Amino acid sequence: MATRSYLLLVFAALPFGAQAQNVPPAGAPLVAAEKPAPYDARLLRLSEILGSVHYLRTLCKNTDADSWRQSMQDLLDKEAKSEAERRARMTAAFNRGYRTFASVYTACTAPAVVADERYRAEGATLASEITARFGN
Repeated sequence: MATRSYLLLVFAALPFGAQAQNVPPAGAPLVAAEKPAPYDARLLRLSEILGSVHYLRTLCKNTDADSWRQSMQDLLDKEAKSEAERRARMTAAFNRGYRTFASVYTACTAPAVVADERYRAEGATLASEITARFGN
């Protein structure tokens, strides 16, 4: 009886959020938690850049505009094929990059072209760094 009182006291002292945990229902298959890669932050930035460049290249009617969206699809297939949460984060970053520039540029202007050049340069640098440091 003393043990039961002690457990009730311990649970009562926990913050409300700590009491409710994500416990799968009985019989539900257990899914392993996704482990972040050491380069995930860089991948998210690269995803955002790909979305930005895709928007800017489409806006300026470049012939290779769709290749940036395809590059993002390839990145998702290689880096997050079976990891739903990671895939969702990368997709959200791509969409954020796209929407950010869509809210600023509605026509292909000189500043839009400069932004495109800078983002492509940053993306190339990031891709090189990720490959050089973490690639196999």
